[in-house]
Amino acid sequence: MPHRVHPYEPGPGSYGEAGAAALGVAPERMLKTLLADLDGALVCAVVPVAGSLDLKALAALLGGKRAAMADPARAERSSGYVVGGISPLGQKHSLRTAVDETAELFDTVHVSAGKRGLSLELAPADLVRLTGAVVGDVAR
Repeated sequence: MPHRVHPYEPGPGSYGEAGAAALGVAPERMLKTLLADLDGALVCAVVPVAGSLDLKALAALLGGKRAAMADPARAERSSGYVVGGISPLGQKHSLRTAVDETAELFDTVHVSAGKRGLSLELAPADLVRLTGAVVGDVAR
């Protein structure tokens, strides 16, 4: 499946919800990339902007004991992107990744293309393949 890049003007509110509104995309199809600390190691989670990350579910899915949101500065250093523009693709360091199973409900989903105001639309299967992700129920 081909991908498409969509620039938009970031608006008020959360970056993901503002992007969904600017592009006219359902918030369930617009995914946010979050970095978490799982037992001392960074991991990546991709969940709909309409919800939040379930840290206990993330830990269970990736076989860890305890997950907490990563410090934003650490997330930026590891990924090479700024918060609000972290993409699950092309990070400086390859991280274990979990994609929420709801992504598979759509033909295409949107993720950050690496900066605020730039969205990448692609098939969920391509996102999972390119990131080497595990798919599971990690959103609330």
